[in-house]
Amino acid sequence: MDLKTAVAARFREINGDHPMTEADDAYVSEWFRTLEQVCEGREETPDGLRARMLAGELPLPGYLRSDGAEMVHPDYLALPGLLGEGLRELFVSSVGEDDWDLYLSGQFVCVRSVTPGTMMQKHLLVRRIEAQLERVEPDLVELGRAVGELDALEPPFAPDYDVRRFGRATSRTTLIEGVRAQYGV
Repeated sequence: MDLKTAVAARFREINGDHPMTEADDAYVSEWFRTLEQVCEGREETPDGLRARMLAGELPLPGYLRSDGAEMVHPDYLALPGLLGEGLRELFVSSVGEDDWDLYLSGQFVCVRSVTPGTMMQKHLLVRRIEAQLERVEPDLVELGRAVGELDALEPPFAPDYDVRRFGRATSRTTLIEGVRAQYGV
């Protein structure tokens, strides 16, 4: 089995086998890059990255487009390129073992830039929003501020695929759009 086929098989094993719609393909083509694109002008090769994915050193693609293209964040190589072998240690020390596993799964598509800092910031914002929603009378200024910060941190999400993959509405749907509709913030 070649490396591209092996990565696709691992991706489907973890994420399920959900077909991408035309709208999903358009979304990921706009917000993400192919492995070939992120390797342009660099020493890294797509097969080199695939081997590191399969070894558990780099995250799987965030998406597999309908044509089989492996789609990753535009800054996919920024952090690994800076940290080399210390990448896992940084993630675990910053945000914990669970987020390292989530990072490797390719499922951390809910932030525009995948770094320990943005992952931690998202967790804190979600907690702030949820804490306000638990109050009888939320502080609308604080709620609006937290929702705005989360909105700036998150991309739009794939319109159909992410709901099927995660089995629930996205955080954008519930904590940004839903809160804005309900509270006018």
